[in-house]
Amino acid sequence: MVAPVRGARIVLSDPSGVRANMPASWLAQMAWDVYVIDGINTSDLTEKGAWTPSLPPVPKIKTVDAKTAAGWLQDDKDTVCVDLSTHANYVKGHIPGSWFALRSQFSKALEQLPKANRYVLTSTTGELAVFAAPEIQALTKSEVLVLSGGNKFWIAAGLDIEKGPTHLASPPLDRYKRPYEGTSVDPAAMQAYLDWEFGLVEQLGKDGTHHFWVL
Repeated sequence: MVAPVRGARIVLSDPSGVRANMPASWLAQMAWDVYVIDGINTSDLTEKGAWTPSLPPVPKIKTVDAKTAAGWLQDDKDTVCVDLSTHANYVKGHIPGSWFALRSQFSKALEQLPKANRYVLTSTTGELAVFAAPEIQALTKSEVLVLSGGNKFWIAAGLDIEKGPTHLASPPLDRYKRPYEGTSVDPAAMQAYLDWEFGLVEQLGKDGTHHFWVL
């Protein structure tokens, strides 16, 4: 997730060395240029706090705060909230009445969304909606705004959420559900998964582009 350039040099470190060596072995088998720093001491780790990813320039967009958006959604039938979160997060909790849509499938999602003069975009923490807004605005003549802080700020404001796969304007293509998830799994699906897993090494020999080898 933090090394998006294929074949980039990756340097791993940890004071014990044990935790770094294990993923280094995996990455080496996947043809990454990987190194482990020796002799790291705890005193060398001076950076503190959660890692913050660097973001590209933020586009200029229209935003709306949670309280104002809540009023629009309650009183104004011409405002529709569109949630661009992952389907898994959407099911866990979303703004009541909002619609799930995939950013990559939004042109098709528009055909399923209620017609409105105003769309309020949101996502789990808001960043995805911010970067998707210009693309979506280009697809519709309706006004497009982004909920400041996304669902995180909505919940922090003490506003209600609902759960479940309601109002799907896009199919949940962003998540592959494993055959062994749940309690009502088709035995044939489970067997197919096991056959695929046990056959992985043989499949490597049929694909010359993966740059993966087994030690």
